[in-house]
Amino acid sequence: MTLLLGPPGSGKTTLLLALAGKLDSDLKVSGKVTYNGHGMNEFVAQRSAAYISQHDLHIAEMTVRETLAFSARCQGIGSRYDMLTELSRREKAANIKPDPDLDVYMKAISVGGQDTNIITDYILKILGLDICADTMVGDDMLRGISGGQRKRVTTGEMMVGAERALFMDEISTGLDSSTTYQIVKSLGLITNILGGTTVISLLQPAPETYNLFDDIILLSDGHIVYQGPREHVLEFFELMGFKCPDRKGVADFLQEVTSRKDQPQYWARNDRRYQYVPVKEFARAFQAFHVGQSLSAELSRPFDRSQCHPASLTTKPYGASKMELLRACVEREWLLMKRNMFVYRFRAFQLLVMTTIVMTLFLRTNMHHGKVNDGIVFMGALFFALVAHMFNGFSELAMATIKLPVFFKQRDYLFFPAWAYAIPTWILKIPISCVEVSITVFLGYYVIGFDPDVGRLFKQYLLLLLVNQMAAAMFRFIAALGRTMVVANTLASFALFVMLVLSGFVLSHHDVKKWWIWGYWVSPLQYAMSAIAVNEFLGQKWQRVLQGSNNILGIDVLKSRGMFTEAKWYWIGVGALLGYVVLFNILFTFALSYLKRWVSLSKFFQRMH
Repeated sequence: MTLLLGPPGSGKTTLLLALAGKLDSDLKVSGKVTYNGHGMNEFVAQRSAAYISQHDLHIAEMTVRETLAFSARCQGIGSRYDMLTELSRREKAANIKPDPDLDVYMKAISVGGQDTNIITDYILKILGLDICADTMVGDDMLRGISGGQRKRVTTGEMMVGAERALFMDEISTGLDSSTTYQIVKSLGLITNILGGTTVISLLQPAPETYNLFDDIILLSDGHIVYQGPREHVLEFFELMGFKCPDRKGVADFLQEVTSRKDQPQYWARNDRRYQYVPVKEFARAFQAFHVGQSLSAELSRPFDRSQCHPASLTTKPYGASKMELLRACVEREWLLMKRNMFVYRFRAFQLLVMTTIVMTLFLRTNMHHGKVNDGIVFMGALFFALVAHMFNGFSELAMATIKLPVFFKQRDYLFFPAWAYAIPTWILKIPISCVEVSITVFLGYYVIGFDPDVGRLFKQYLLLLLVNQMAAAMFRFIAALGRTMVVANTLASFALFVMLVLSGFVLSHHDVKKWWIWGYWVSPLQYAMSAIAVNEFLGQKWQRVLQGSNNILGIDVLKSRGMFTEAKWYWIGVGALLGYVVLFNILFTFALSYLKRWVSLSKFFQRMH
């Protein structure tokens, strides 16, 4: 257990990120980090070590047990059983009686299918989360567990995996000293039981929390001032001429003694006049101190790789098979859909209200089939149905954006690949789309007075189903592209506006300017509008020929809006929409895979410029 101390801006977060192998690729780095003598490129650092930030990012609708169980299922038991087997063998060789609790634990995780459940229950008990295991995690809007318990969930989420090195950054933010003490005590317990390494960065730990640590690392201005056992840290500073007052917390003293402003009050040499001691001088003096010399001597000897158990470092990128990760993501998505069922019910209710309005507005007793203008009214009803399903998919934008912080955290921890997350969000929503489209088509089709051919009824159903799926996929992609609610809403509104204008209804084909015609051909809504119009106006009700015309009425209506008149354009529209559904879902997956978590609009627009 190592405590990382230092004033703000001293480099604590950067050091922890470097140790966990999570530094930004844009940074220039000198030196190297090794685990058991192995460089970062020789194993998967993200699965051997975990960086835990001060931000508690969890899905609010999941319980504590479900959160840890999902993490355990994705990360797998890894090499833990192999390590414990090796430990048991060495204990027997040394005639050491094995720990009975550890023996029971090993037997439990060796039982197929029960490993993740046992590990989850074990971590819940150690962290004191068993009392709230079946309580939702919650957030600012959904009541759940307390802030201290949420911190423990953040820690437990990584403890259930194979990681044995934990780097925790400012985990006491927003917590009282008692809660921080309990969390650190729990971490110390599990670090000792599982033989791990834990480095925790704290700003102002209380004395009782400070005493729980074995080692201290003191940073200041990017330099290591002290690194070694907690018992010798005050001895080092007394040799430098500084003494911690009796009623002063040691942690507060360590963070202030290197500061130019606070340093004078700790000067303890009466035989010498005080003069500011810079950080670099502290660092040089530590190299001559016996703890620093011992550390240098230890680091000068290369680590004997033969002493490293093959299972101690993880070389596989993921902790489970691809199909198991996909199943885990499918089950979690299904669980979240059930917990958020109100959203889907409200979407269905919204479509029901809109369909009722459309049925009363375009009631068949007031709808006629005698002239071209009558056809334009029917085309307005078709356009309204398309727009209703486009806007109905808008809720996917918010739902996808809200879950992105949790996704990026789990992606960076190598819980699962992006495709395992993207596929369930697409496939599991198809039945909901079928129900939503059924409301608009089966209730409104004959009431409005569309062509009474049952084949055209189901063709309209298929087309609106693809529009519904296309809209949902597009908004999910925009959410992944924007990554924040404000940016995503801005991009979505712009995309929706352009698609509506270039749908072929607001502006007919022959009214679109030449320099914008490319937009007309790439607009998904244009293909939908052309297909749904051809499906209706080539029907039996529109077969009459008006006086002075050589075409049937349906073709005259289509030509008046600059639309295509061949029946094949229905299937072209279906094919195009199906292609856009697949394309937007693929783009969603690529955006999740390769975009960074944080969006910088200023850099984006600078690059465009």
